[in-house]
Amino acid sequence: MSDADRYEPSHGSRGFHVEHYDLDLTYRVSANRLSGTATLQVTMLEDAKEITLDLVGLAVDKLSVAGARLVKYRHRDGRLVVRLSEKLAAGAECTVTVRYSGNPGPVASAWGPVGWEELDEGALVASQPVGAPSWFPCNDRPGDKATYRTSLTVDSPYFVLAHGTLVDRRVRAATTTWVYAETHPTCTYLATVQIGHYSEIVLAGGPVPQRLVVGGKHASSATRWLERQPEMMTLFTELFGPYPFDAYTLVVTDDDLEIPLEAQGVSIFGSNHLDEADAVRLVPHELAHQWFGNSLSVASWQHIWLNEGFACYAEWLWSEASGGPTADALARRFWTRLHKLDQDLVLADPGPDDLFDDRIYKRGALTLHTLRTAMGDSAFFDLVRDWVARNRHGVVTTEAFRSLAAEHAVTAGGTKLAVRVASILLAWLDDEHLPQLPGR
Repeated sequence: MSDADRYEPSHGSRGFHVEHYDLDLTYRVSANRLSGTATLQVTMLEDAKEITLDLVGLAVDKLSVAGARLVKYRHRDGRLVVRLSEKLAAGAECTVTVRYSGNPGPVASAWGPVGWEELDEGALVASQPVGAPSWFPCNDRPGDKATYRTSLTVDSPYFVLAHGTLVDRRVRAATTTWVYAETHPTCTYLATVQIGHYSEIVLAGGPVPQRLVVGGKHASSATRWLERQPEMMTLFTELFGPYPFDAYTLVVTDDDLEIPLEAQGVSIFGSNHLDEADAVRLVPHELAHQWFGNSLSVASWQHIWLNEGFACYAEWLWSEASGGPTADALARRFWTRLHKLDQDLVLADPGPDDLFDDRIYKRGALTLHTLRTAMGDSAFFDLVRDWVARNRHGVVTTEAFRSLAAEHAVTAGGTKLAVRVASILLAWLDDEHLPQLPGR
């Protein structure tokens, strides 16, 4: 088993790629009952007689395969194994259709329950890192990105948001069907559904449309809380490059949530997050994930610092630009805090047990700040924008970032700067010991 595999030993498969998910779902809020048909367009990446999908807590009612002959399937311990009559060669395509139903709930994981969550009046989906199989059969690994069509039928009083663009809405008697199309390659954990008694409020009409989806009793406070959201978008598009999706939606649920979470083109907050401190910290963090994590997705959870380090550093950049403490002041504050903690984490390979350790977030941000200090603002942000542009809607690794950083260092300062940048990344990414910040 490779190092990457140990981060997701019981989820996903590298033997095939899902090109597209077509999800036709019906959900009864009062009974928390989900039924649906998922159609997966699959391309084989290696010769195999089996296709293994992830589906947790829901029952398979029927399964069929087009493009190959199905022998049988087995669904046990969250793994749906589809056995074919003969091997499909690498490059071959087939379509797997699964009809399923049940009462969805979060997937138990080492990082807590994740996935489909029933609310007092509705439901939400926040799947990072392994919660997607709680509501549809999938190849659940971050490096396998697909396009989506999500059709969800609910009782008419409820508002439905899914990732992508609303392309159809049909009212029939007491139910409404909402259809969303996601044309950008999307990780399974970033696929989402939000159901509730929500209304929409426009935060900005362009150049990036931004809206708030919120329950009525929180509409006024949430709008005030997000009054600087358009400014954040302007800053980040200048620093990181064009916003990678068609629009951006922020959801504020009536329920309290432990932490906010990102989805494709969407960020989800609880009503308990509506205070000034969280507006300064959490709102820019989640927005930055649309670039780092959603457009640029990690090949494996091993590289999670590329998501969280950039998002954390975006908090500091926003603070600096909006009149708060500078990024350098925040870097020194958090270096002092990290210095007091155990020095037993390797940022480039933290291990699955420490996947969401706060040291990954802060040490990742400190790594970027040290690079910025060494390269200068012009060269550093040229690197960041090039990183985003080259890997737009793709999959990234730590080694790819090292390589691009070296390329930009040579351009900005020749061999001497390239050696310094390589040394910085080696110390911050590969050693347990916490390096000194420049100037300390």
